[in-house]
Amino acid sequence: MTRLSDSLLDHLLLQDVPFGDLTTDSLGIGERPASITYSARNPMMLCGSEEAARMLEMKGALVEHLIPSGRLLAEGEPFLVATGNAEALHAVWKISQTLVEYLSGIATRTRRIVDAAHRIAPETVIACTRKNFPGTKEASTRAVRAGGGMMHRLGLSETILVFPEHRTFIAEPAALWIAALKARAPEKKIVVEVDKLADAEELMSCGIDVIQLEKFSPEDTARAVEIARRHSPMPAVAVAGGVTEDNVGAYVEAGCRLIVTSSPFFGKPCDVKVVLRPRRTEQAET
Repeated sequence: MTRLSDSLLDHLLLQDVPFGDLTTDSLGIGERPASITYSARNPMMLCGSEEAARMLEMKGALVEHLIPSGRLLAEGEPFLVATGNAEALHAVWKISQTLVEYLSGIATRTRRIVDAAHRIAPETVIACTRKNFPGTKEASTRAVRAGGGMMHRLGLSETILVFPEHRTFIAEPAALWIAALKARAPEKKIVVEVDKLADAEELMSCGIDVIQLEKFSPEDTARAVEIARRHSPMPAVAVAGGVTEDNVGAYVEAGCRLIVTSSPFFGKPCDVKVVLRPRRTEQAET
């Protein structure tokens, strides 16, 4: 996976240390040789370790140990060790720790949904929506991928997804506007979201590529999958709205192999332990 850009990481550092570290400077300890070690307090799917390492390098530190994103860590397992002067390590310490904690939280929740789905059907795809906190798309996308998921759509410019809020403006029959969409964008798949089973049946008969079921029960999802199987080619069936680690299995058992979810974005960060200490002397632990 491609890590976040230097420009974004530099922006994060400037937000946290815009005019130097007043505490470290005032104590006069900035030039002392130091080391920093990051480890998982609890089992977690790691994400953001490369970004933390790069921020350390940008401040002149030397990375001595690094486990890449996408690895499941055991409790207490170190994933990043670096050395440098105290000024550099203190400047990066908290912003990098927080970034890894938030990204690993998203990655861990994504992985749990992936695992729950794959226990039933390994071919199931978990796709996360664009409901990440605004301004964090690059980081959130990286975390979803580290957890084994993919992005449902990255933005409005990327895919054709017709919502009921679009269809309310359309007076002509579905077959006509779907044919018009296919003619205008022949290289794109036509995805339509519905919140009623009757609408799903009608739209699938018009040749759409993907039917997206919004807040359907597992029982209605199974009915929609059965309707889709009557068509050739069979439209893909995606279920969205309210899918979590706890209920994803029921949707997979209903025959759905494309799960659309926002739930990985909402939850607690993981907990990362950081030990920053003078080299070969006493340590300060957070």
